[in-house]
Amino acid sequence: MIGFYDYTVILTYISFISAVAGIFSASTMHLRWAIFFLAFSGLCDMFDGKIARTKKNRTEDEQMFGIQIDSLCDIVCFGVLPIVICYKLGMDRIYGMAVLALYGLAGLIRLGYFNVMEAKRQAQEGGARKYYQGLPITSMAIALPILFLVSPLFPSHAAFVVVLHFAVALVGFLFIFDFKVRKPSVKEVFVIVVLVAAAVAVIVFAWRGWWSLVNTRG
Repeated sequence: MIGFYDYTVILTYISFISAVAGIFSASTMHLRWAIFFLAFSGLCDMFDGKIARTKKNRTEDEQMFGIQIDSLCDIVCFGVLPIVICYKLGMDRIYGMAVLALYGLAGLIRLGYFNVMEAKRQAQEGGARKYYQGLPITSMAIALPILFLVSPLFPSHAAFVVVLHFAVALVGFLFIFDFKVRKPSVKEVFVIVVLVAAAVAVIVFAWRGWWSLVNTRG
């Protein structure tokens, strides 16, 4: 069989399967579970690189495969899945679909550029990078669950959808805007994981609001 199947890529594969489950959930309007699968994919992505680097004898082919497969997975997990979720949340007008298309394109450009630059960086210095260039595409796995959680605070579903349009457009723009973002420390990653996990737990198990009425549409 072609490909690599050792432990260094297992989290990436799990993340992809989670995203597919999220797409199925969003398509059938089980949006709380779609948010759960999005956040779970983000959790896998936080640690897949760290796990991969524990294998010190990776061949060059294994390293390059890891870079490529991670980005291919990311475009599904944090590009396609959020697009489906946001479409089902109400970005289903022509202008909303245009924003979603541009968001997906920005994510694709970012990941393609990252693959090129990361391959060069690995050849020159190796190790983990200390800064992100532009906003990481995985940021949507944090932004969308939190935005979904606070959606009942908006005066109406229409108001929430307006904010959702702006949020998606802004995040997409930041994917390709050239600025540096320091990678979070272990403690900061832990805090992020706890906050997102708490938000998702509320959404899946305790969340109630006007969205339960909207959730019956389409």
